[in-house]
This record gives sequence, C-alpha cells and structure tokens, in this order.
Amino acid sequence: MAAHLVKQCTCLLREAARLAPAMAPIGQLRLARVAHKTLTSSATSPSSHFSSSMMKLVDNEKVFTLYPENHIDQLIKNAKRPEELLELLDAGHHLNNNQAALIFIRLSQLLFEKPEDKASLIQDARFQQLLRQLNSQISSVWHGTLPRLLRSLYALGLPETSKELQSVEQEVRWRMRRLKYKHLALLADSCATLSQKQHSKELLAELLMHLERRWTEIEDGRTLVTIMMKVGHLSESLMNRLEDKCLELVEQFGPDELRKVLMVLAAQSRRSVPLLRAISYHLVQKPFHLTKGVLLDVAYAYGKLNFHQTQVCQRLAADLLSLAPNLTSGEVARCAKSFALLKWLNLPLFEAFAQHFLNRAQDIPLPHLCSMLLAFARLNFHPDQEDQFFSLVHEKLGSELAGLEPALQVDLVWALCVLQQAQEAELQTVLHPKFHTQFLGGESQKDQNIFQKLLHINATALLEHPEYSGPLLPASAVAPRLSALDRKVTPLQKELQETLKGLLGSTDRGSLEVATQYGWVLDAEVLLDSDGQFLPLRDFVAPHLAQPIGSQPPPPGAKRLAFLRWEFPNFNSRSKDLLGRFVLARRHILAAGFLIVDVPFYEWLELKSEWQKGAYLKDKIRKAMSEELAK
Repeated sequence: MAAHLVKQCTCLLREAARLAPAMAPIGQLRLARVAHKTLTSSATSPSSHFSSSMMKLVDNEKVFTLYPENHIDQLIKNAKRPEELLELLDAGHHLNNNQAALIFIRLSQLLFEKPEDKASLIQDARFQQLLRQLNSQISSVWHGTLPRLLRSLYALGLPETSKELQSVEQEVRWRMRRLKYKHLALLADSCATLSQKQHSKELLAELLMHLERRWTEIEDGRTLVTIMMKVGHLSESLMNRLEDKCLELVEQFGPDELRKVLMVLAAQSRRSVPLLRAISYHLVQKPFHLTKGVLLDVAYAYGKLNFHQTQVCQRLAADLLSLAPNLTSGEVARCAKSFALLKWLNLPLFEAFAQHFLNRAQDIPLPHLCSMLLAFARLNFHPDQEDQFFSLVHEKLGSELAGLEPALQVDLVWALCVLQQAQEAELQTVLHPKFHTQFLGGESQKDQNIFQKLLHINATALLEHPEYSGPLLPASAVAPRLSALDRKVTPLQKELQETLKGLLGSTDRGSLEVATQYGWVLDAEVLLDSDGQFLPLRDFVAPHLAQPIGSQPPPPGAKRLAFLRWEFPNFNSRSKDLLGRFVLARRHILAAGFLIVDVPFYEWLELKSEWQKGAYLKDKIRKAMSEELAK
C-alpha cells in the first residue's frame, strides 16, 4: 500500500514539473493549491488520468494572482485623497470585500482632519455602491479588519438607520467570541467616543461584558496598559479586573508603562493602594532611567492621588534637582504644584524653583507664577532671596491682578498673606465691597472655600497691618456660619474635648469649639487670672467673636488661652512643620491676644491614660503662662 502511494506521488510530481513552464504566469500560491487538490484526487484515481485532471482543474477554476491583490492594497494604503479611493471603482478593479473594508478605513483616516467633507462623501454614488458591495458579503471580511471597519463607519458618521452599519454591528456581535481582546477594547473605545446612539450603547454594553469575562487573556503589559487607557473608565468592574492584572504583570513594566498606569489612575482618581505600592517598589528598586517627562508625570499622579511614598518622593526630588536648569517655566510650575499636593518640601529643589523665577522673571507667564506662589504658600516655603523674589512677584502682579478671574485673585492674595508678603493695595483689591459681595451668598463648596479665604485676608488686614485703612468685610459677613462647626469629629478631637471637660469641670470656666470672626475655630478657650485660676468667660468681653458677649473688661494680668490641636494632615510630609494654612492660623490667634496651647497628634498619641492626658494639658498651660511672664 505504501509503495503504491509513493509511486502515485512520484508520478504526480513528474507531471507537475512537466506543466510548470505552461503555468509560469500563475501565482505560486494558486499552483500549490492545484497541486494539493490533484494530490488529493490521485489517491482514488488511476495514474493515467493525472494530466487530464490537472489541466481540467486549471481550466475550470478562476485563478487570481497575488500581484493585483497586493497592488490594490498598496493603492489603498498610499491614497492621499478620498477621490483616489473612489476612482478604484471606476478603474474596473475587482475588489474583494476585505479590500472594500480597507477603503472605508482609509477614508475615515483621510477625513479625520476634514469632517466637513463627510456629508458629501456619503451621498456619492460610488460610496453607496461600495457600501452595498460590502453589505452583500460582510461575512467574508477578515476578523482583524472587522472591528476597524465598524470604527471607521462610526467616524464617517453613517446614520443610525443605515442597514449597512447595522449589518456590520450584527456581524461584530456574531463574531465577538473570535475577535482578539485588543480589538474588542479598541472597538469599545470607539463606541463610547464616536457614537452616542442607542444601538451603539447596546453594543458597548456587550463589548464591556466580553472584556470583563475575558480579562485573563491579556498576556503582555503593553496591551494591558493600552486597554486601561482606552476602556478602563467605562466600567468599574472591568477596571478592578485590569488593576488585578496589573499587579500580576507589573514586574514586566518599564518606566513608560508605569507612567501610563499612574496617569490612568490619576485621571480616574482611583487610589488603588496595592497597585500604587507595587509601582513604588519597582520605581525605587529597579535601576530605571527616568526621563524628565516620566518624572513630571509620576510626581503629578502621586500628588493627584495623595499617595505618599518617602523613597519615591526622595528619588523624584533628587532626579528633578539635577534637571532643574533645563526645565521650562511650565514644567517648574507643574512640578511645584505636584510636590505641594504631596506636602513634600525639598529645600534644595524649591530653592532651584525660586532661582528659576529670578533668572527668567520677565519671561514667565502669570499662570505659571500663580501656580508657583500657591505651592510656596501651601508648604510655607520662604526662599533665601525672599526680598528680591517677592519684589518681582509684586511687580508682576501689580498691573495684572485685577484682570484675573475672581477666585484666582483671592487665592493669590491669600497666599501672600500666608507668606507675610501681602501689600495694602492687594488687600484692598479683594476686600472691596464690589468684589467680595459676589461670594457672600454662595452655597457651593467652592464659594464657601473662597469666602473662608476672604475671612483670613480680612483677619490679616486687621491683625497684621495696623496701618491698613480699609475697606474690610462687613460685620454681618464675618459672623460664623453653621458649616464652620458642622464637621466630622476626629478621634483626637473627641479625646481632647473629653479631657478638657474633665479639666474645666464647669462650662462657665471655658468654651469648646469657638468660631472666631477671623475664620478659625478654636478647639477650646479659657481665661486665666494672674494667679492661673479659671475665670468665667461669659462675664468678660471677647473681641475675637463676631457677636461679643459680656460687658466687663478682663482683669489686669488675665490671659486668654486657645487650645489648638494639630492633626496628621496639618503637617508637611515626614516633618513637624505645619503647612502654610495652619501657620497663618497660629499667627492670627497670637495676634488676637491669645496664648496658644498646641496639641500636636504625635505628642497626644504617646499619652495612654486619662490621668496622663489631663497632666499633659495642665503642663502645657503652665508652660504657656511661664513663657508669657518671661517675656
């Protein structure tokens, strides 16, 4: 049997060699197909029929060469105008359905920058002819081309009622299990961005369901990052799966992939702590060369997500310091803002930022200066060349401050107040009645935050600028609002209040949660006489309140004490230095005539018993009084 089969194969190959010169114009792919079919038939046919069978097959079947197909594909790829693609129909080229799909894909690419030509193209008779041809045999379009075809039809703006568009969508539904995961992801992105029709929303829901079910098919980091960027925001459950896959593949990521993942998380405000910790580990442990762009994006993402990782911050600061001379003013402003959000004050780096401004003061746009100034105020950073720096700031703001949007004007003057650099003209700009009245009745959180800063600016004018002649906020405006006290009670705040109640014994001897006219809330207030004994607060005038109570002046030698607790978020990262906002609060309370009893979280956490906490507060009171007497 085997010998007989070998004999037949030998005869077949001899016959094929004899016919080869006559079939030279026929493409090699077709010749192989003919040989394959002849070989199949030879197993059941006598060898005497080999020649007649092969010639009959060649004559009866239509043979296509590879050259025209490649030539048409090349014409489609190289077309520069939509008319060149439509002329392929007029030239009599035979287009298979996959080439028709490629024409639509190329048309959408050419019209991306000329959307005004789409309407006339759709009405073209040749375009409609091509649509009908595609629709007649849509099932023969290749798997890889089909998703791109549907994305192109969306981009070309075919109407929802187009039966050709509906046919392509239905074909995608039927083939969804056979399409590659990446193709599904790109198609889902197109459904979300290029079409808002109801039928496309239904298709998007199906695509997201398949993506969520098949997420384990992702095998490489680049595909994973692309899918996160394209469709991660469309489905919460899908994004959870993609984050799990990131944890699995994060070891394969390079610096660019890590940057992209961080930017995706930042864009969606997804503070995925396990993933951020894994990324931080690889940024610190692997000898990556981080480019300027990667450093800036990583700093931005960590700041946006409020994720503090000491070693990453140290590396970012060190690498950016070496690049500081080559940074643009926009990059400096962005970097300063990112580190301010992280509450990370690296003195050499911020000195380099300040020097950058001094060197290029005339060329720095005002928005970049504003970002830098707000960052300095948040971290309470004072440059070494402070006088020169702020003289340039005032010069820059002098003529342009009034032209900025109102919220930004308030932010800038408030930042100057924090840094003790506000000038009378700047205070007058935002405290003028025509300016501040737009924020008085605001109910939104943004308006309330702006008005809170106006209260701080008003307090700065009252307490730190004795020569200031006005205007000021009206008395009705500085009255504390309920929102000032309506905040979630922290564990430290609750423990401190309970300890103070036990220490005071009676409500007449002190007040808790005192809202002042300066925009700050005191945790507690007490009044002590010269012997250190508690006095009844309600009997004496209190100028720090918007609505003073009592009519008697405090006795000679009496001192008001304000208890101020400082929580963990009130400090710079890895530091015992307060942020600029709370430094301003402390200055205002001191300027209002109070002695301050500071209660920082790191000291309070060391106290275990109620007796220790009470003794701690008593000792703090004695120290405050002693320091005042020593002055």
